[in-house]
Order: sequence, then structure tokens, then C-alpha cells
Amino acid sequence: MSTPVRQRPELPLLDVDSEEGTIPRARRVYVNRNLKMEGISTIGFDMDYTLAIYKQPEIDRLSVIATVDKLVVERGYPAELKELPFDCGFPIRGLLIDKDRGNILKMDRYKYVKSAYHGSVELPREERHLLYHQRVPRRDPPYYYVDTLYALPEAAMYAAIVPILEERGVEFSYERLFLDIRECIDASHRDGSILDVMLADLDRFVFRDPDLAPTLHKFRSAGKRLFLLTNSQWAYTDRMMTYLLGGAMPKYPTWRHYFDIIVVAARKPSFFTESAPLLERDGDRFEPATSLERGKIYEAGNLRDFERLAACSGDQILYIGDHIYGDILRSKKDSAWRTAMVIQEMEQEISVGTTVAAELARRDELEERRAQREDDLRFHQARWKALQRTDAASAPDAEASRARHKAAIEAARSELRQLTAEMHRLDRAIDGAFHPHWGPLFKAGPEVSRFGDQVEEYACLYTSRVSNFLRYSPLQYFRSPRDRMPHEM
Repeated sequence: MSTPVRQRPELPLLDVDSEEGTIPRARRVYVNRNLKMEGISTIGFDMDYTLAIYKQPEIDRLSVIATVDKLVVERGYPAELKELPFDCGFPIRGLLIDKDRGNILKMDRYKYVKSAYHGSVELPREERHLLYHQRVPRRDPPYYYVDTLYALPEAAMYAAIVPILEERGVEFSYERLFLDIRECIDASHRDGSILDVMLADLDRFVFRDPDLAPTLHKFRSAGKRLFLLTNSQWAYTDRMMTYLLGGAMPKYPTWRHYFDIIVVAARKPSFFTESAPLLERDGDRFEPATSLERGKIYEAGNLRDFERLAACSGDQILYIGDHIYGDILRSKKDSAWRTAMVIQEMEQEISVGTTVAAELARRDELEERRAQREDDLRFHQARWKALQRTDAASAPDAEASRARHKAAIEAARSELRQLTAEMHRLDRAIDGAFHPHWGPLFKAGPEVSRFGDQVEEYACLYTSRVSNFLRYSPLQYFRSPRDRMPHEM
């Protein structure tokens, strides 16, 4: 019996043009740090989930089926896992898997665990607080970061299998289970259980964005050099890029003509931190690269050799990728490259944000009212306490004043309880509109989520897909909004 998989909703591909002739919010490029495209001479691209936009429900289903088969056949897990309904809509990016306790967490930027699940059961606030906020954290916490769309099936399988094994009384290690899932999904990619199926039916698994080729052409026409830097192997890269760009524009005979430099099997993030030799591929033979020439294929390599042979470095280079660690964080920490992050979920996030705009506005209004009532409460409490120390003989009206302030205190407390209850109801409704378990991708309660914080810190630009740059000048000055501290608002 095939493994039943509940799929996540497919993200929409929204229309770009609007009646006003402006770029819809879901298709804009957003700016964390000012970037003048005029100063960028070279633009690099990751492939998977960057140039290639995968149809996530199909990828999830294929990954789960291939991985569960290996867990049962090769790792000895119960055969009933093949009949287990896996909910691939359960996880989102930015979660953490606690490999010690079998929990899945969502943190804010200050490492506060806002939500935690064991399987599909949410942990009560008291238990969550006891586990993660009343003990000195380990220096090397046992967390795995779900930072890519590629990792979502792993989290879905982990959340489903943990409670099943517990219910059956099977002795197992939470960490070993996670490692088995990780190793089996990686093996499924290596042995063709996933990639061969995808390559046999690319229409089923990959969007072919009609604006991608014109976007690359626009960059080239402005004098930008383009390079591809991907961890995928050459055979897969060639098939995928042919599907995405082959025959898209008459002036480019093959997809390789869009790029000045092509590097495959790059081993990011090690590419940015280690010193593996850059190799030139000639059929099945490899030789150390002494130059980077258009039309040739290179493998592996490292940041220093790449910059030296490409004759460009630092902030002349803009690299566009989807992986917060492998593409964005490491390139930003270990080089001066400028960065742009592709976040496919943004289109859905912005769409939902529009539908709950009234609720968000109401939430802000309630927050302001609560702050005012808290000020009132503090004022009346201070006055009441001062009057408690007043001698009735010296102030005949003190008793009446105390009663007046006492009544004001009770009224303020009552209104604060009502405001807080309404705010909690709104919070649940708003979060549920984004995701029934985790809420919005970029927020964790009132704070920016851990994922949102990393996007803000390490991505100079972020957008939902590469082709969104088509609506901007290749010499665009991307300006970030003025950053304000709380006392400036």
C-alpha cells in the first residue's frame, strides 16, 4: 500500500501587472540594506528553489514515499509507517527540531520558544516554558534548523513518526530517528529514487517561469556578467536548466549561453569556508582550473579561487539563493558579496496579510488602548497608595479620594482583562489565517521570528522569485526603509 501523504496547499503564481501599473506587493523586491545595482558587475544564482521553482506538494509527496520506503526496508522501522498519513502541510520554514526531546519548535529572534509541538500535539505554555526557559541552555543545543523548503518533508515525517513509535512502545532514540530520516532522504536523492522520478516528468514537479529568460537577458544587456553556482551535479543541472531556459529566447541557443561562468557540485556552504580545488570538467575528466571561461563547466572550488579567476570580488558580486545558511548567511559572513534571498512563500504570506489587514489594524488599536489603560492603572495605584498614608484628620476628603482612585483601579483592571482577552482571540485568528499551527513565517507572536531575523540580518534583498527583478531597472538603486528604534516611533 502506498504511503498516504496530505499535501500542503500549492503556492499561487500571481499575476505581475496590476490595474495601476505598479508592481503588486507579492512580486516586489524588498530591501534590508541599500544596494546600487549600478555597482554590481557580476550576478550569481543558485539553481534549486532559486532559478528552479519546485511545485512543493509534489516534491513533498515524492520525498516522503521514497524516504519511508528506505526507513522500513533498510532501517527496520515498522511496516505500518507505509500506511501512516503524513501531513506535509504541518511544518513551515524556520522551525527547529529538538533531537533530544522529539519536539518541533518555533522561536522568535531572541530565542524565545513561541510554539512547540510533540507530534501534532501542541505543548502547553507551562511545559514549554519549563523545558526551554527555566534552565541554562546547552552551549551546543540539540537543534536541527528547518531552513529550506527541501527540509520540510523531514519535519513532517519526524512529527508523524515520533508519536506512533511512542504509542507502540518501541524503544528508540529521538536523535537516531531524526538521523535515520535525514540519511534516508539524502540516499533517496543520491540513488535516483527522487531525482530520476522528477527528471522523467519535470512538468509535474517544476514551474517553468516564462519571465526567467527575459530577466537574465535584461541583466546581460546591462553589461552584467552572470554565473551559476549550484550544489547539484552536472547531469541533473543540465537537464533542469534545459527545461527552464531551453528554447526560451532565440538569441540563446542553449541555457549555457545565459551564463559566463557555470560551477556545479559546489558543496555550499563549504565553498565559502574551505579550500577545495576548482576543477574544469572535460567529459568525464577533471583538471585544475586555471581560468574561468564562458561555455566551460567547473566543479567544486572555493571562494578565493573563484574571485581570483573571475577577476571580481566583494561587493561587486550579488549572489541570489534560497538557503538562509548555505547561500545567504555563509556568503555574507565569509565574503563581502551582496545577497538576495528567494523566499517562495512570500506570495502566500503577503496575500494572507492583505486578507487580515483589518484584524491587524484592530490589534494595533487594542495594543495602544492597553498601553493607555496601563498608564492609567499605574497613576491611580500610585495616588491610592499615597492616600493610604494620609492622616484622615489632616485631609478630611482623603477617604473619598481613596474610594475614587480604588474605583478607577478596578475599572482599569476590568478593561485590561477585556482588552487582553480580545487581543488573544485576534492573535489566534490572525496566526491561524497564515498557518493553523505556526502562524506567519516572519513573525513569532509580536516579535520577528528567528527565520525573519536571519533574513533581515543576512539578505540585502529578498523577493519571492528571480523573475521579479524583471520589473526593475538593472541599474536600480534599491533603498531600504529608515530603520527606527522604539524611542524614535
